[in-house]
Amino acid sequence: MNHNFDLQLPPKAFSQALQELGLGKVISARSVLGGDINHAYKLEVASSSGAVETIFMKANSRKNADFFRTEVVGLEAIASLGILKTPQVLAWGIDEGNDNPLRGPCSFLLLEFLPPTPKASNYWEVFGQKLAEFHRADCSHLLPQTEAISTTEEASKTKTFGFVLDNYIGATPQINQPKASWVEFFRDCRLAPQFQWAAEHFSVKQRDLNERFLARLEELLPEPEAPSLLHGDLWGGNLYTGSDGYGWLIDPAAYCGHWEADLAMTRLFGGFPRKFYESYHQVHPIPKDFSRRLDIYNLYHLLNHLNLFGAGYLQQVLDIVAAFS
Repeated sequence: MNHNFDLQLPPKAFSQALQELGLGKVISARSVLGGDINHAYKLEVASSSGAVETIFMKANSRKNADFFRTEVVGLEAIASLGILKTPQVLAWGIDEGNDNPLRGPCSFLLLEFLPPTPKASNYWEVFGQKLAEFHRADCSHLLPQTEAISTTEEASKTKTFGFVLDNYIGATPQINQPKASWVEFFRDCRLAPQFQWAAEHFSVKQRDLNERFLARLEELLPEPEAPSLLHGDLWGGNLYTGSDGYGWLIDPAAYCGHWEADLAMTRLFGGFPRKFYESYHQVHPIPKDFSRRLDIYNLYHLLNHLNLFGAGYLQQVLDIVAAFS
């Protein structure tokens, strides 16, 4: 499978995007929940046939347009495996005028609107199975290409970790530069930058402990047999019930890494039901010692929350570093 992602996707003006979708005037724009970073709207828009279409819109400042460019690539990457569903990307762009729901210059992303839908009776079993299949799938077409790895066939035979572009975890830049080992990638592209950005929270002694912890990662984390495409921010808020009654993925922070990192994230904020993990295990066995590594993987997200939201997350970070230093 070979997909040529356009990493310079051309942005559109809001009215141009609607026009190319066969849509016209916005009849109503109702603010809905869309996370802590973006404005979100349920738009009802007149179509060329006279019907009213409903679409979902995220919006932010013009300077944050890259949030949406990279989200589009992440959604298309997930969809490219053909296993888990995501909302259809309709358009993204930068609008310099005020003929948009924000009534001023903004960046935006238009997606398929997913109406509230009851979960299917086997929702968690199916999602566990599908996520396991997703993590087992070949993601070599999504790895960054280097001079040494110039074809998809060669990439599939080479352990490389990263992604076709850098993106974001929440509002924080997420570095996806290629690394030859998972431990090197997780240390240099995940934990080390977050520790650096959070330096003001740490004493000199704690910074030494942080460095000692990073130096031990090779003995704490295993290398996977092959990279897996990860959602990257897989907590319950980014799993949405689609129009078919099953779990669809939204708001990715995608990259190719160790599947354990995705599975660990599902345990961070409340966890998923037991039957999800049982179903996952049937397709993709979870090692008995996986639980020992949960805190190491989730340290990345706790550090990110420390950097985004403040010292309320500091003690959890200190406790994990102390436990493994």
